[in-house]
Amino acid sequence: MGDKAHAHPGAAGGVPAAGHPSAVRNVVLVGPSGSGKTTLVEALALTAGAVNRAGRVEDGATVSDYDEIEQRRRRSVQLSLVPVAWDGCKINLLDTPGYADFVGELRAGLRAADAALFVVSAAQDAASVAATTRAAWEECALAGTPRAIVVTHLDTARTSFDDMTRICAEAFGGEDPDAVLPLYLPVLGPAGADGHAPLTGLTGLLSGRILDYSSGERAERPPAPDQEEPLRAARDRLIEGIIAESEDESLMDRYLDGEDIDVATLIADLERAVARGSFHPVLTAAPAAEGARQGIGTVELLELITRGFPTPLERTPPAVTTPSGAPRPAPVCDPGGPLVAEVVKTASDPYVGRVSLVRVFSGTLRPDDSVHLCGHGLDATGHAPRPCHEAEIRVGALTSPFGRRQHALDRCVAGDLACVARLGEAETGDTLSPAGDPVLIAPWSTPDPLLPLAVRAHGKADEDKLSQGLARLVAEDPTLRLEQNPDTGQVVLWCLGEAHQEVALDRLRSRYGVQVDAEPHRVPLRETFAGPAAGRGRHVRQSGGHGQFAICEIEVEPLPPGSGIEFVDKVVGGSVPRQFVPSVEKGVRAQAARGLAAGHPLVDVRVTLLDGKAHSVDSSDAAFQTAGALALREAASDARIQLLEPVCEVSVLVPDDYVGPVMSDLSGRRGRVVGTEQSPGGRTLVRAEVPEIEVGRYAVDLRSLSHGTGRFDRAYARHEAMPPQVADRVRAERADGSPGA
Repeated sequence: MGDKAHAHPGAAGGVPAAGHPSAVRNVVLVGPSGSGKTTLVEALALTAGAVNRAGRVEDGATVSDYDEIEQRRRRSVQLSLVPVAWDGCKINLLDTPGYADFVGELRAGLRAADAALFVVSAAQDAASVAATTRAAWEECALAGTPRAIVVTHLDTARTSFDDMTRICAEAFGGEDPDAVLPLYLPVLGPAGADGHAPLTGLTGLLSGRILDYSSGERAERPPAPDQEEPLRAARDRLIEGIIAESEDESLMDRYLDGEDIDVATLIADLERAVARGSFHPVLTAAPAAEGARQGIGTVELLELITRGFPTPLERTPPAVTTPSGAPRPAPVCDPGGPLVAEVVKTASDPYVGRVSLVRVFSGTLRPDDSVHLCGHGLDATGHAPRPCHEAEIRVGALTSPFGRRQHALDRCVAGDLACVARLGEAETGDTLSPAGDPVLIAPWSTPDPLLPLAVRAHGKADEDKLSQGLARLVAEDPTLRLEQNPDTGQVVLWCLGEAHQEVALDRLRSRYGVQVDAEPHRVPLRETFAGPAAGRGRHVRQSGGHGQFAICEIEVEPLPPGSGIEFVDKVVGGSVPRQFVPSVEKGVRAQAARGLAAGHPLVDVRVTLLDGKAHSVDSSDAAFQTAGALALREAASDARIQLLEPVCEVSVLVPDDYVGPVMSDLSGRRGRVVGTEQSPGGRTLVRAEVPEIEVGRYAVDLRSLSHGTGRFDRAYARHEAMPPQVADRVRAERADGSPGA
């Protein structure tokens, strides 16, 4: 911000160590996929001297995207940490995926960070400020997190810094567009044959100096005479915005009186406004040219991070309780205080095993410390937290990650981040605290996974490894939910989207060596009788020795929804001996569980035992069980069996512009819209009841329908009768042997 060059500290690849929270900056990079976050991290690492050569995402050679899945897919799918040193500070750069399916990794990055860089691409239009980016901005705003905006890809054709700054002001400025203003303006070189003018430098609005990179080295020069007037106008607006957002009334009075405010005072107010989270400067950055030691704008970004972003001492740690839920005093960011740390990410290394990325909020974490591990998992909306687990464990080796490499640390002070290998059965969201005085950190929110993926082991050799692999996946990623459906018998992995599903399957195969097959997800249907019916079960066999003899007559009638199965004994005269009446009931219930017409459980009927016959020698418990089942099957053969399908209560939150298409789409899914409510931010909450069989892929379809701006929740409401034409299709699928519903 002072437009001064900095030397590169340390040798390339060296990992800085932090001795005090005041020397730490934790910064998360947020932005849509393709905005250039990973490339920017690489450029910042090059400028800081952490690497000798910047890698390219297209080549799979960046520090951040070291996982083989990321290298194959050429995009980030997980949170990564790249620490660099600048101006005496350790900067923990947290690179997050930009795709909406991996918002859980973004939430983890926001938890670990104290400030955020929002990265947007000038090569895209307003849609580049995607829904997930806006949601993250709102989340940071509620927490008062300092934010800055970085515009990338100005070195491509048909881009405009002014247009993107205006879009960002509209998207992020809210009612105060002067809270989002450029700190530097791009300098463009001569236009080429295609009409594109390359980015050659920056103009510092506070210093009024041109930072020229056209020679490959950073050089300062004064602006040309024709640049002075537009520069003055932009500078005046920036100064007014800085003074207003820093709430420095005395400085505002001096400025309005026409006093020329010195640059040092303005920079101090800028840093104050940024740290308060009230002013959001817009900068631009571009990768270094071939052979250059720094990219355009990277020095300025590092200066902003070290001088304008807060230290961990200035941020409020999350609330804590005892493991039983009793309140405890809030932790303080003090290296000498009691340990309070949190696992913000869990990963598996094929050689090391489970590796936990830990943020220390209080105290100091050291190798061989004995700590209390406590966790409740992360609470997904609408679902109970995972079972609480506690253990006394010994901390293993501490390391600072840098891509694939891990550099040993002798301690991790409050405010810093470190990796811990073999941290027991630690899961994402778990708390580390003193062994004799355990606490539990309040969990952060994660979206509820609503896209089902049914999986089965490919072969016998994979069956034993499947459950272990799935358990590890869920422990690593709290936006995955594992379900063993008791009705369909399927193992279902609930995900956030199709890309999330693909990565989960890829990890099972490549990381855990489990070959799995995906299969269509089946919805748990039910059957019931549409009207009264009667049946006679006759089981008579003679095969030498004791035979089998049991006859029973039953009557079946439907009951209201939710009644289950009711069994009534109306036998008179002892035609069915008292000891065999429970046997008939057992047989009836067993057959009901197996289903009748389409193999789905029978519910909401009353079965009345009216009469029967027994033999003094050949009757038995097993015989009457069989007779009861046969009687129910005969009753079903002469009656109309109705299929019942689960109906969900669906709540869809979308911008007002998409309410019509969403309601029309829900109606096309046999849904019933039951009401709408206005929500803040120009959004509407649409409530509807929709058959579950129609919303299996709604997580994907809603994203497409609302251009990524909508979200929804669903909850089971009840089972109700399926329309005859749909029921006929389901029965046909069952007869063909296809999974269907």
